[in-house]
Amino acid sequence: MRHRVAGFKLGRTASHRKAMYKNMAVSIIAHERIITTQVKAKAIRPVIEKLVTLAKNDTQHNRRRAFSKLRSAEAVEKLFNTLGPRFAERGGGYCRIIKLARRRLGDAGERAIIEFVERTPSEVAAPVVEAE
Repeated sequence: MRHRVAGFKLGRTASHRKAMYKNMAVSIIAHERIITTQVKAKAIRPVIEKLVTLAKNDTQHNRRRAFSKLRSAEAVEKLFNTLGPRFAERGGGYCRIIKLARRRLGDAGERAIIEFVERTPSEVAAPVVEAE
């Protein structure tokens, strides 16, 4: 029985899991949304929530704490300069998980999108069609 078992092991060792969480957190901060499995999305959500809460109070100590988790200077800069001020008035719940209908080919894993709630739309311009 699964009574009172906390956390996700994801079939990985502790060091592999820690590295995966770091890489996923850096990707979410950089792109503001990623597609992954539902279980991985549920596992990474508390990590992202804690980092954004840390970024709301921009101090040198908090930047060092975030860098110790992310090990990426670019991600820390975006976290504290963009995401922290964006969520300054929000009390929590910075991420959403959207379940996708199509399963992953190969192992039929359930997929999901994890993204920031107040995400800025991507800056991809629509193609221009010239009239003949």
